[in-house]
Amino acid sequence: MIARIFLALAISATVSPARAADIPADQKQSGHKTMSVETRAMQDDDTANPATLWTLDGEALWNRPDGGEQKSCADCHGDAGVSMKGTAARFPRFDATRERPIDLEQQINICRGERQKATPLAWENHDLLALTAYVARQSRGEKIPNASDARARPFLENGMRLFKARRGQLDLSCAQCHDDNWGKSLTGANIPQGHPNGYPLYRLEWQSLGSLRRRLRNCLSGMRAELWPQDSRDYVDLELYLMSRAAGLTMESPAVRP
Repeated sequence: MIARIFLALAISATVSPARAADIPADQKQSGHKTMSVETRAMQDDDTANPATLWTLDGEALWNRPDGGEQKSCADCHGDAGVSMKGTAARFPRFDATRERPIDLEQQINICRGERQKATPLAWENHDLLALTAYVARQSRGEKIPNASDARARPFLENGMRLFKARRGQLDLSCAQCHDDNWGKSLTGANIPQGHPNGYPLYRLEWQSLGSLRRRLRNCLSGMRAELWPQDSRDYVDLELYLMSRAAGLTMESPAVRP
């Protein structure tokens, strides 16, 4: 309880009232830019980046037959370096069958269920993170495109609403930190712009690889807000908005963050 009080006091003293002001395009920057020299070096060198362990596992899983069909991802998609190039930069994407956007983790589980007849992997499962990291790795250096699918517009707007809505015991919104106060310090830590261009990524705080969904749940917890169910569609809508907001930045997956 005392820790919560101090956190609330620190936030109220540091974070200004929400202005709902979007970040100008010429000021948009990846979280990579604001990290320490040592952490940037860790991300930039695959031999030092801990996430490489997951991408190597993901490569093995990509080529391994699984499920009732005993098919591998490679059986359908071939060389991931060719077929998956740029793919992660376009997720979440609108799925016509489900009539709503899905994220990359969901797409992997859909392929497992429908193509391989394999059991879907649980959120934050090692194999799901590994496959997602491996697929996302093929998009490193690719620019995130502007949102253009009109079918996704209602979900994008919901994601924007979720980003700007105050919630929790601290009555904070995502926008208050990441739109209005980025670059400032909160309890000794730099406030980033909150772009998702490195996920899944290795967080030094976690000592593990984690998904964007895990980070969003961490933020909700930090606001002292009720966590949405792990399979809530609101996560995907918020992810969709965050990717739209990051348009023009390059993919860094799997990145490293503090």
